[in-house]
Amino acid sequence: MSAQDAVTLTTLKDFYALMAETREVRAQAVAAILRGDEVPGHVVPSLRSALCALDEVPEVDGRRVLSLDGVRDIVLDMDYEINETRKDIFYLEQGEETFLEFLSDLHPGFDGHVAAGRDLLKGLDLNCLITDRDGTINNYCARYLTSIQSAYNAVFLSRFAMGAVQRPMVLTSAPLAGLIEISVNPEGRIYYAASKGRECLDLEGRVRRLPIPPEKQRLMSDLNDRLAELVARPQYEKFSLIGSGLQFKFGQSTVARQDIGRSVPEDESQAFLGVLAGLVEELDPGRDMLRIEDTGLDVEIILTIETEADAVKDFDKGDGVKYLSSELDLEMVHGPHLVCGDTASDVPMLEAAMSMAANTRAIFVTRDKALATRVRGVTTNAVIVPEPDMLVAIMGSLSP
Repeated sequence: MSAQDAVTLTTLKDFYALMAETREVRAQAVAAILRGDEVPGHVVPSLRSALCALDEVPEVDGRRVLSLDGVRDIVLDMDYEINETRKDIFYLEQGEETFLEFLSDLHPGFDGHVAAGRDLLKGLDLNCLITDRDGTINNYCARYLTSIQSAYNAVFLSRFAMGAVQRPMVLTSAPLAGLIEISVNPEGRIYYAASKGRECLDLEGRVRRLPIPPEKQRLMSDLNDRLAELVARPQYEKFSLIGSGLQFKFGQSTVARQDIGRSVPEDESQAFLGVLAGLVEELDPGRDMLRIEDTGLDVEIILTIETEADAVKDFDKGDGVKYLSSELDLEMVHGPHLVCGDTASDVPMLEAAMSMAANTRAIFVTRDKALATRVRGVTTNAVIVPEPDMLVAIMGSLSP
């Protein structure tokens, strides 16, 4: 991305390409900062050029409008992309101390929450960090593939992972390929576990996968073909373009039915959920191999696993933690660990870690009192914060 060339965003494809370019620029900045070197001179001007292009996208009723295919338009929420780019420019120009003061002004209660997190973790030599990504260590974005990790976020997280944790891991429901493409952390420093832990990129760059029986593989292939056909229809195409879109993962698939900006009318979103439920019923009438989880934004269709009691259940992140502990030889019987999440789907990670090491700590990012109570019911060594920026600031402040 050239710092001198003006960029004009006309199509959705232009937008995706620009955000991918900012990933490369941010990665250069992060690598330099972690080495203790000066940030390359082109980085900030390049980010300013990107910010200018984002700001100039036409706006209607608070949302941005781009061309989808030269004929049809698409309305987008670009708050994440704009705000994180602005924050990165401020961070790189003003320095970390001033940036933390900015975050304190931005988020009420920032200093108190960061202090509570520091007290929870101070002096600990952590074995494993197991953290969700979106909404936990990364601010939410309306689309997955443009949720490029910000430079300040990568510096804080990577510094903590490299200096305060023996085995750091990001564990998410997203597909592995997509997760790598939006991350800015240095390579080979953090395990990237995807598809709820069914697949993982290890520190040597090898992909590890939990084996899936052939009959379930065939069912997933049939499901994915039908989902692709479904969202290719004009009346359902929008669901492949909002939020998480359509993601084919290892052992599960995800389809968006809504985004954080609520751009789809609720009755239409609910109707699409019904269509997906009908498709699953058609493919697996006995409900032996597929389960549906509806988050309100995404519909996750997940392969079941067999339990020790010969029953079946959907594969959750706790199952992923147990598999990865064995597959990667994480020695999770030896704590302490830190588990971070932001939704109920992350609690099984904490439960799995606690079953192996009772001195596990937790920091969850939520304003949901019921979820906070549930987390504290699993471990009293827990801190609840309302913003991802607070969690990464805690991590950054504890880095050597």
